[in-house]
Amino acid sequence: MASDHGQYNRGVVTRLSNFFLRTLREDPAGAEVASHRLLIRAGYIRPQAAGIFAWLPLGLRVKSKIETVIREEMAAAGAQEVHFPALMPREAYEATGRWDEYGDLLFRLQDRKGGDYLLAPTHEEAFTLLVKDLYSSYKDLPLTIFQIQDKYRDEARPRAGLLRGREFTMKDAYSFDASDEGLDASYMAQRDAYERIFQRLGLEYAIVQADAGAMGGSRSEEFLHPTPVGEDTFVRSEGGYAANVEAYTTTAPEPVGWEGVGEATVFDSPNTPTIETLVAHSNAVLAGEYTAADTLKNVVLALKHLDGTRELVVVGIPGDREVDMKRAEVAFAPAEVEPATDADFEHFDKLSDRAGRLVRGYIGPWTPEGQYLGEESATGIRYLVDPRVVDGTRWITGANIDQKHVHTVVAGRDFTADGTVEIANVREETPHPMAQAR
Repeated sequence: MASDHGQYNRGVVTRLSNFFLRTLREDPAGAEVASHRLLIRAGYIRPQAAGIFAWLPLGLRVKSKIETVIREEMAAAGAQEVHFPALMPREAYEATGRWDEYGDLLFRLQDRKGGDYLLAPTHEEAFTLLVKDLYSSYKDLPLTIFQIQDKYRDEARPRAGLLRGREFTMKDAYSFDASDEGLDASYMAQRDAYERIFQRLGLEYAIVQADAGAMGGSRSEEFLHPTPVGEDTFVRSEGGYAANVEAYTTTAPEPVGWEGVGEATVFDSPNTPTIETLVAHSNAVLAGEYTAADTLKNVVLALKHLDGTRELVVVGIPGDREVDMKRAEVAFAPAEVEPATDADFEHFDKLSDRAGRLVRGYIGPWTPEGQYLGEESATGIRYLVDPRVVDGTRWITGANIDQKHVHTVVAGRDFTADGTVEIANVREETPHPMAQAR
């Protein structure tokens, strides 16, 4: 076997009998994804620890050829290659706030003198400081530099082999421009290069709007390869709209009037802690034809902020929707977010002067005593709503009393929210923003 690309065994013939290769008959334990199983069984990679892999000769040759394609297309786009260390000092990341913002994702360590370092999860700081150090005038611009380097992130649940590891190889490129027009040109040069890379590798791809997250930036797009085992979900329509679900934005409906609409009315609703049981009960006792979309589900989330404090927040979403936790992570970043626990409810009851108002299955934005509009929610907790909950919409929701709900609760009349937030799941029949704008 011979290699005609990269630096490995250039021009040297290796007999298969001497090649460092061992295949496996059986699937390796703990490998759930087909690519993970096959890469190990075929002798491309070998696990060293959870989310950490050694590259064997066969896998390294393939990896080298992929990197060659990338280097050629980056050079064709006018980019120059550099290489930064994986071990980086704390100071640069602290200056941008990301020493704390990355939280538990960072591998932090100290040298023998007590100096703080990290294994870089990304290198924006290093690129920027290098150019600042060497360039002093806009006349030196434009400049585009890139590297292919290993990155490190302490993933809580490394899975799927190379698709989600604690150590992974990334190509990152950065342009430095003297004007917005120059930035646009550099962006398109990189975008075109990405298309050529995917095309040369023979991979299907979709270009989608994305959330920049901790990377920042005013515009963000992702090149995604559709696969059933991927970590991301995206939406696209025949009209050309495509977006990562985390970046999807709901166009709010127009507010409606409530003149002539009856008053909010509490009714008994025993044993109806779920939307399904609530809808069935409401249709029986209210003689209506209600669906889950007529109900307002109130979800309690716990936010862990960078300073270590824990905050509860209630989010009202239409009852026919579910919470997408990845969207919630983006919406509340940099805070970590999770469903509120039993301990959170108990802690609230002990400390709050509105103890007893967080009644699981019966939480709502309104109480029979009324709401202090614009001052605090019915529960005393920050209250946010889905963009579809606009003034004039009317709902069946919790009355903040055990075994009771309330119907004809009107947004804007009976309750107000502290803001809107995008955490509801995106479904196939959901109109995309471009269609809604028309």
